[in-house]
This record gives sequence, structure tokens and C-alpha cells, in this order.
Amino acid sequence: MALGGGFWLTQNKVLPGTYHNFISKARAFVNLSDRGYAALPIALDWGADDAVMTVTKEDMQKDSLKIFGYDYTHPKLKGIRDLFKGALTVFFCKLNLGGAKATNEFATAKYKGERGNDIIIVIQANVDEPLKWDVKTLIAGTLIDEQIAVSTAADLKNNDFVDFKKNATLAATAGTKLTGGNNGATALTAGTPHQMALDELEAYGFNTLGCLSEDTIIKSLYMEYTKRIRDEAGGKFQLIGHKLGKADHEGIIDIQNDAIGDGEEVFGAVYWVTGVQAGVAVNQSNTNRTYDGEHVLDMSETKTQPQLTLLLNEGKYVFHRVGDDFNVLEDVNTFTSFRTDKNEDFSYNQTIRVLDQLAIDTAHLFNTRYLGKVPNDQDGRISLWNDIGKHRGEMQRIRAIQNYDKEKLLVGQGESKRAVVVQEEVINTLTMSQLYVTTMVA
Repeated sequence: MALGGGFWLTQNKVLPGTYHNFISKARAFVNLSDRGYAALPIALDWGADDAVMTVTKEDMQKDSLKIFGYDYTHPKLKGIRDLFKGALTVFFCKLNLGGAKATNEFATAKYKGERGNDIIIVIQANVDEPLKWDVKTLIAGTLIDEQIAVSTAADLKNNDFVDFKKNATLAATAGTKLTGGNNGATALTAGTPHQMALDELEAYGFNTLGCLSEDTIIKSLYMEYTKRIRDEAGGKFQLIGHKLGKADHEGIIDIQNDAIGDGEEVFGAVYWVTGVQAGVAVNQSNTNRTYDGEHVLDMSETKTQPQLTLLLNEGKYVFHRVGDDFNVLEDVNTFTSFRTDKNEDFSYNQTIRVLDQLAIDTAHLFNTRYLGKVPNDQDGRISLWNDIGKHRGEMQRIRAIQNYDKEKLLVGQGESKRAVVVQEEVINTLTMSQLYVTTMVA
């Protein structure tokens, strides 16, 4: 009988038997990270009081009433609908600081906010069992929950909108409103909710961050946060804001056009741009993309060629009229201080998307397959060299980069025995945006 068995690292076994290692055939890492992730601190009338709510496009379409307190078509959700024109997943931070839950003698709203005041509890005697009760929960006249033939409040089950008071005495009522719900200190001028939201978002990965404010100090907070996370902490996302002022940074996109009309938020275009910049593919550009959002945009500052030229030279993200449509003039960010080691390519968001994709995917590759797992010797570094090269090959296949020379990819040991140093040369690809034609007439 063979007693030995199992895996071996060195040939030092004592017992007789077969020692068999099962090893997967090496497969190169070529995964490209998904895009479509956006983050948005936002003031809400309803919604989970958790620090961050993760909402997918499907969630928004199917469960907007439960998540935001309004059905999908409600005017209050116009901006969020614009956001999901491009975004696939959004991390919402509810900006409301303080606030209160609406309540009555039978129930308390699930969340803080003004929308809780639109909830009504209706209690009627059950037709078949008059000593029992039928309890309905409605929001703005829409039935959202009904529990039939309930004996006491203790038998009621909490629903998506209210928690019932188990010690309440049930009694017939044609409709008792919840009252006292309020949003607390919110978004537009209170900086503390924004600071708390940004602190929470630091633990998340996303492609774009929206700034819904016209307050100069708050906008400055978002810009400095973006610069710090991109330049010092390695987070790769772009900030979207409205008339941010002087930024001069590849991670910041500054929308020039106001949203106009009754009840419009002047920064209304931020929703749509935050979504489409998050969702655009790494090998694509939003240049000349037609605005299909619901806000009405002002074109008075982007009507003439001199206006457009000046704004583009200042790194502004602008919409201009093309026939009956409003299109993105050029998919640019605010970086304008071009220099030898950082030229105008860095002002194009498609370039930044490519560089961010490289950074995110390389970090994911190293952290999941090499960190603490592979020896830092020649064989280990050759394996990393091969995986990085395969990934760049995939980026070239989808035409995000071009003319990549794997032989110029260097993977060597760093100054310490734990460190690995990578050097490479990447040529990004931009979409066509200018055409110069010379036609010879014979």
C-alpha cells in the first residue's frame, strides 16, 4: 500500500508513494476592465441612508420607486435618467445631513426625507372577517403594499417603504398621512455633506465623478479631491463639473453650457456628461456625440466660431448646434499647459481613458496574480512581462493603442528585492475629428 501522496515542492519525501502536482497550463491575462461606473453625491427626497447606494441601470428601470421614492417617469428623476444614458452602474451618495423620517401612529418611513410625507396608511375591516384588518400602504396615491386579514399591528410585516409600529392599536382610517419627513441640510451650499460623501467614495472604483453644485468652494473641494486621488492615491477617474473655473488638469472636465428653463438646475448637463463619459468605450470618443438628455441647454455662449475656438483653447467641454441637434464639440478636458513631457494628447479624454485603462488593468493583473504569490526572480518577471504584453496586444486589437512593440517592454527588478519596475512605450489612438482636403482640378 502506497502511503505517500499529495503535492510536492521539493523532492524530499520519506514515505513511498506517488506525489503528483496538478498545474494549470499558463494562460495569459488579457482581461480589460469594464467601464460604465459613475459616482454621484446627490440630494435626495428618499433613499437608503447608507453612505453609498449602488444602483444599476436595470435597478433604475425596474425599482426606481423603491430606490428613489418616485416612478421612473417622474420629473424629479430627470437628471438620474440622463445619467443612465451612458452609465451602467452608479454609486450614489445621499448628501442629506440630518433630516428626519416621516411617521404617524401606525408606521415610520423606511428612510429620511420629504418623500415620506406622501405615504398614507389605509386601514379597513376585512370583509370576510370583520374582526380583522386590511392594511394598505400608498405613496402619492399608488398602492405599494396590502396586507389582508391582520389581527394586530404585531402581525404586520414591514415593507419597502415603512416599518410598522408593532405596539400600535389598529383602527379604521380612510387614510392617515405620515408627517414630519425632511431632507435636512443638503447639497447646494452645505460643504460638509459633500466632504463626507467624497470620503465614502474613496473606497470605490469608478470612471467618472459628478459635481452637482454651483458653489465655488464646493467645486474647489471636488477638484482638489480629484487631483489628490489621481496624482497621489492612484485612483483613475475624471471629474465632471459645470463652470469650474481654472483647473488645467487631465482628470477634470468642465462643462460650459448652462441648463435653462423653469426649475432647471444650471448644472443640469453634468448628469448626462457624467454618464456618457463613464460609459464610452476605451477605444471611442464622445466628440460630435449628440446630446439626448432631457435638460434644455443654453447655446448662447457657443454660437460662433470665435466663441468655440476660444472655449476649446481654454479646455472647456461644450455643446454646439448642428442642425436640429446639440453635439459635443470635442471630447476634451481642462489640461492646457502643454509641455515637452506632457503634450496636447493629454487634453483629449480618449487618451486619458486609454492611460487609465492601462493603469487599472495592470494594477489588477499584478494584485490578483503576482502580489505575494510569484517570486521576484527572472522567471517570475518573464511571466509578468508576457502577461502585460498580452494585455497590450488586446488593447491594440481593439484599436485603443497602435504599433505596440513588446520588445520595448522592460520588466526588471527594482531597488529592493521585493520591487518590480516596468517601462514601456505606448502610442494611443484617437478618433478622427479633423479633415483637410486638397482637391486638384484639372
